Amino acid sequence: MNHLARFVKLGAWSFSGAWSLGFGACTLGLAQPDPNWLDHDRDRPLPPVVQPAIPSTDEKAGQAPSDATVLFDGKDISQWVSLDGTPTKWIVRDSYMECVKDSGYVRTLQNFGDCQLHIEWATPVPAHGEGQGRGNSGVFLGLDRYEVQVLDSFEAKTYADGSAGSIYGQYPPLVNVSRPPGQWQTYDIVYAAPRFDAAGRLLSPVRLTVFHNGVLIQNHVELTGPTSWLERAPYHIHPEKQPISLQDHGNPVRYRNIWIREVGKPGKKEFSLPIKLLDGYAGKYDRLEISRDGNQLAATLGSVRFSLFAESPTKFFAKTTDFQIEFPSAESGKPDHLLWSVGEGANEAKRSK
Repeated sequence: MNHLARFVKLGAWSFSGAWSLGFGACTLGLAQPDPNWLDHDRDRPLPPVVQPAIPSTDEKAGQAPSDATVLFDGKDISQWVSLDGTPTKWIVRDSYMECVKDSGYVRTLQNFGDCQLHIEWATPVPAHGEGQGRGNSGVFLGLDRYEVQVLDSFEAKTYADGSAGSIYGQYPPLVNVSRPPGQWQTYDIVYAAPRFDAAGRLLSPVRLTVFHNGVLIQNHVELTGPTSWLERAPYHIHPEKQPISLQDHGNPVRYRNIWIREVGKPGKKEFSLPIKLLDGYAGKYDRLEISRDGNQLAATLGSVRFSLFAESPTKFFAKTTDFQIEFPSAESGKPDHLLWSVGEGANEAKRSK
């Protein structure tokens, strides 16, 4: 489209918007989903073509949509680690991954923000235990903060906000559509990550929509903060993108066919690396000081501190400034130097301590 045509379109919208503001009789100008395009605009790009998912059966896992990131395909568990980044003790067999008692949570290496998450799970058969001790696990967004409860709730009783499909401790599911123990069940979760300002104040809360076995059970609910037991925990600032984790609650719950579609503008992939690796990078490098801040690194240059995000085991970047750092191979333990740049070029900094 040429510049004149675009000017005419934007000008027409601006006029209609001003008209609706002035007279209040027509709100069409204010209600436009995107003011850069006319209704039915022939020049507006069409949506990308995506091959839809193939549904699962009890006997066989389905197939993810063509634009999804497959997190578990029934064989490869390499995208999952323990919370500290060490190899997980969960086992893989018969096309599913299974929680092993006392093995701890598993989490993804890659971090995710706003997303559509598909996950299938099955509780043990024959069923054992009662209430919260019966086929208990959980799907967590925001690392270990925001839980959609996994539980055997088929003809079983527990407190409502702890049953299958609940946002734990906050919202019971709208309905109970649980299948019997041993049968595969699906969650389709739409997650909107919280946003914080630079001072850590909450700008928008977590919002979750959940379908259980194809039925809407959580309708765009707003979380009051992290889900927790015995307390109503407040929000605390954290990065927008965090790993997804699955809970070890001492029951051998199974998972299969896990895939995710990120929502919003594409950006660099982000990963939460092993704590041991991050600790090896920490130190003083000439004018730079590298420290570990939780599951991330931070760099201080002069009086300015940057939160760093991992795009690989050796490369890190900041989001407020085009500040990049690269370490030597991750196999070298504590590196003796690093490369850093701001906007252009590269500078070598040697470790001093």
